[in-house]
Amino acid sequence: MTSTTRIEIDHRTPRTGADRHPEKAHRPDNPIQRKPSWIRVKAPTHPIYHETRKLMRDSNLVTVCEEAACPNIGECWSQRHATMMIMGETCTRACSFCNVATGIPKPLDTDEPRRVGEAVATLGLRHVVITSVDRDDLKDGGAEHFSQTIRAIRANTPETTIEILTPDFLRKDGALEVVVEARPDVFNHNLETVPGLYPTIRPGARYYHSLRLLDRVKQLDPSIFTKSGIMVGLGEERLQVLQVMDDLRSADVDFLTVGQYLQPSVKHAAVDRFVTPDEFEDYATAARGKGFLLVSATPLTRSSYHADRDFVALRSAREEKLRSAREETLRVAREERPAARA
Repeated sequence: MTSTTRIEIDHRTPRTGADRHPEKAHRPDNPIQRKPSWIRVKAPTHPIYHETRKLMRDSNLVTVCEEAACPNIGECWSQRHATMMIMGETCTRACSFCNVATGIPKPLDTDEPRRVGEAVATLGLRHVVITSVDRDDLKDGGAEHFSQTIRAIRANTPETTIEILTPDFLRKDGALEVVVEARPDVFNHNLETVPGLYPTIRPGARYYHSLRLLDRVKQLDPSIFTKSGIMVGLGEERLQVLQVMDDLRSADVDFLTVGQYLQPSVKHAAVDRFVTPDEFEDYATAARGKGFLLVSATPLTRSSYHADRDFVALRSAREEKLRSAREETLRVAREERPAARA
């Protein structure tokens, strides 16, 4: 079964190739493969898409939808769903899969949290996703800026649920605690790929550090939902993906996303293959069997795709799990009473 989604690859700036990714300029070209029918998408035409785009410009806000060339930008923006990217549009890391520009970031904009809070109110969002570039140049990796942004949203729209997609805060002692203290509803940090591919795909990160980060969130505040995602089609094997699932469940991660890697340019990592919809369904079935509260595994799945409705499903799944656990406890207690009297 195939499906299509509206799309417009719409960067904030015209920079491409070596201008956007100088660290990749020396790499040999990887030709971009023709996409299969289940990934081909259409450009957006809905007027709300353009309203959302104008609001982002007028508010001087950056979105990962544009910077990372997300294939779902047309669909999401036509529903006023935009993932805001704080702390600038220049990343200190140079992951070979990512289209966000690499370089030396500008100083933090201290007014940004206020503008994000006001934009969330203007859009009337029930659920918002906030992400960022990696800011290895900052002492706390940007943790306090995340905290201020969360608090600004709460001040403007207390009923809005907040999902954050953070960097790994590698070698930033105490940073995670600052973010968790602000109490986002969902803490997302993506593993991105299997550990064996980290040296080439995510060289600035450490797989087990990212796992510990997610595990630590649950230790600090078990009420916060945790979420992580990976891309497939980079050369990983099925058993490696299943092992990542097991690792995430060992960290008590609630929500898993699995999506197809799409190559942003000839200088990025090549697509090894396009994973079929049937294989994605197989991954989804396996993940559900391993105990994730929620799983999204499709070719066009991305971290914040349908995040608003997924949060409702995630909360319902937790409530159902708790209800079932209470019923099981009561059942066992009732069975043990006659034995105790006997």
